[in-house]
Amino acid sequence: MRILLSNDDGIQSVGLRALAQGVAGLGEIWVVAPDREQSSVGHAITLSDPIWLRPYPFDGVHAAFSVGGTPADCVKLALTALMPQRPDVIFSGINRGENTGISTIYSGTVSAATEGTISGVPSLAISLDSFTSNRFDFAARIARHLAKLVWQHGLPTGTLLSINVPDLLEEQIRGIRITRQGRARWKETFEKHLDPRGRTYFWMDGHKIELEEPGDTDGRALSDGFVAVTPIRLDMTHHEFVAELKTWPLELPDTNPIFIPET
Repeated sequence: MRILLSNDDGIQSVGLRALAQGVAGLGEIWVVAPDREQSSVGHAITLSDPIWLRPYPFDGVHAAFSVGGTPADCVKLALTALMPQRPDVIFSGINRGENTGISTIYSGTVSAATEGTISGVPSLAISLDSFTSNRFDFAARIARHLAKLVWQHGLPTGTLLSINVPDLLEEQIRGIRITRQGRARWKETFEKHLDPRGRTYFWMDGHKIELEEPGDTDGRALSDGFVAVTPIRLDMTHHEFVAELKTWPLELPDTNPIFIPET
């Protein structure tokens, strides 16, 4: 097996090293990860600046590179310019902090796996439900287990797996639950401050709002002590709404021009 590892916490993160240790021995391992923290950058890619690259010392892997770009940049670069052969599996993580609910769309961790999925490589993202814990050992074992299963069974076209692991002792974890993405979201707050020169700036903070939802959601499984495994699709079309939308009077508007002043 040939495995590409990336993340959004940066190539120096403890979680990435734990992931590399977790999949050690499965085959040829490559690491291509951001040179700094890139959390919550979503699926941003770099178009207007150069993307800097340098080899990085990383024990136990075939090759490792530090990239001055986003998680999506890292996967694009690895697949098109660095790896002589495509990987069999792409794994992103192990992230500090869970990626569940609507907040998944902001995740650089999930976006690295999304980029792999766009390119047709079976991809997974894995996150630990804590921003402070270093309890990555069990999550690394889960990653190894699922990497082997995905290599064996494959994934549907346009689908990735998002895995969230409770920050619990191994004996407290109740099992693995297949879930759907919930609708829980982040409620932002902005703290207003002045810098030493009197200029206003804001610092974003907030908390997650959990919703009462039917069925097995990722957030509910995590809070119940289960590892949540959620298949996520690239196709964001609301297929059930297509037929109704076709009944709207969507003829082209009249030909009267709209006046737009010159700038």
